[in-house]
Amino acid sequence: MGVVSAVSGPELALRRTSGSSPSTRVTVESQVGETDTTAFWALYLRAFEPLRTRAAARNVLHHEEFVEEMNDARVQKYVAWDHEGHAVGLTTLTDDLAAVPWVSPEYYAAQFPEHAARGALYYLGFTLVHPRARRGSAFTDMMQPLLSRLVRERAVVCSDVCAFNNAAHGFEGNVIAMLTNAAEVDVEVLDTQTYYSARFQAPRRR
Repeated sequence: MGVVSAVSGPELALRRTSGSSPSTRVTVESQVGETDTTAFWALYLRAFEPLRTRAAARNVLHHEEFVEEMNDARVQKYVAWDHEGHAVGLTTLTDDLAAVPWVSPEYYAAQFPEHAARGALYYLGFTLVHPRARRGSAFTDMMQPLLSRLVRERAVVCSDVCAFNNAAHGFEGNVIAMLTNAAEVDVEVLDTQTYYSARFQAPRRR
């Protein structure tokens, strides 16, 4: 499934808990260092490994693909750092859909030619937050500058979510709620892909 949002509106309204302040510092990196890549790979596996047997399409990057993405300057990495300087959160975003091997850049460009022409067509990859940072504002801290950028550019951002994550975790609803709380957005489902099986039992009797 592809979920797309056209983002507009004069300002960003993503809110933290009332009275709270950022618990992390966020930087936008073109590359992630080897030590942090190793730590994020372990966290990535912990989050996505279950999808190997719960989604028909491959949703889990191989190790070499993950390392390549961490070093791919076309993919922006929004990294959340705690007060001790440890990387505790990661969100990936790109405006070059050729960097996303499982989607068709031509399809998205045809759907949104004006946005594609001015470099305002994005793909949201994945988000990771270390367990010790989940009670803080790491996720919100990463989303704040990312969504501010999308609003500022009146951009279109696309993403995908498998049926298991939708059913088990309500990902689509949560993402839509986050976007609509942040700005005026039009959200639509672009496409679906259905996987079939045919189980043969016995020859048909004549």
